Amino acid sequence: MSHAIAINRLIKHYSNRRVVDVVNLNIPVGCVYGFLGRNGAGKSTLIKMLMGMVQPDIGDATVLGEDIGAIRPETRSRIAYLAEGHPLYRWMTVAEAVRFTRGFYQRWEGTFVEEVLDHFRIAQRARIGKLSNGQKAQVSLALALAQDPELLVLDDPTLGLDTVVRRDFLESMIELIQRKGRTIFFSSHILGDVERVADRIGVLSDGVLRVDCPTDHFKAALRRVVFTFTDKVPSFPACPGLVGQRRVGNKLEVVIVDYGLEHAATAESLGASSTEVLEMNLEDAFIAYTRDNASLLPSLEREMATC
Repeated sequence: MSHAIAINRLIKHYSNRRVVDVVNLNIPVGCVYGFLGRNGAGKSTLIKMLMGMVQPDIGDATVLGEDIGAIRPETRSRIAYLAEGHPLYRWMTVAEAVRFTRGFYQRWEGTFVEEVLDHFRIAQRARIGKLSNGQKAQVSLALALAQDPELLVLDDPTLGLDTVVRRDFLESMIELIQRKGRTIFFSSHILGDVERVADRIGVLSDGVLRVDCPTDHFKAALRRVVFTFTDKVPSFPACPGLVGQRRVGNKLEVVIVDYGLEHAATAESLGASSTEVLEMNLEDAFIAYTRDNASLLPSLEREMATC
């Protein structure tokens, strides 16, 4: 099996709105995949379909080689899923949550759970309902990693956590990544976290997968280009790769995918007196790419055999 997750033309509607729109995606075994999109883009719906919690209207998908509608219990025991908000039974103590979760999995590293809880200074007698959001996230991560999963699926796992807790959470994720052959598929609104750990990213916009490429390729492909004019600042004409533009004083800032000689020639024809090409980090590139009309966005796909 070459793909941990394989999605084929997946479609989902809520009422008259198509929230997942003909998504095709293959995630290789061993890949750390960052799944990005603005609020309401359809990320959580797609993740829930992969986990069998929501049924697709059209299309199909496999997880660890099995159809999402008929995943066997023994296969589910090889998958760890952390839902948004880290829902746990509030009335349980941490120790009770550990015992309850352990019963669903064939593989269980009890010593590892104790080490993680000790590291985060969480008492096993503490009641889940009394824990902070950060502590609940840490308990959820400990329970997920104790399963020694082949596939870890996380829906915005660091949302609402402070910087220190997020860093500890990521370091624990990296420890899992370093175990040979493990695959992680996670959504996040914290782009710095994604940039730090993801080999590859996808960007979902209005239900459409607009980007599927290595993280570094996405950053390298998008450039902010600043043109300076001595007279009136013109608009940059529509062209392949144009993402967005704005005027700032006597400058025109343009975001372009794969900026090249053709774009430079266009700027020269407009009368630009100087040109500055700037690199962008993942957060700036994502904001620029998703800010304007999604239907006009250029797609960005770079295939790789492995992550």
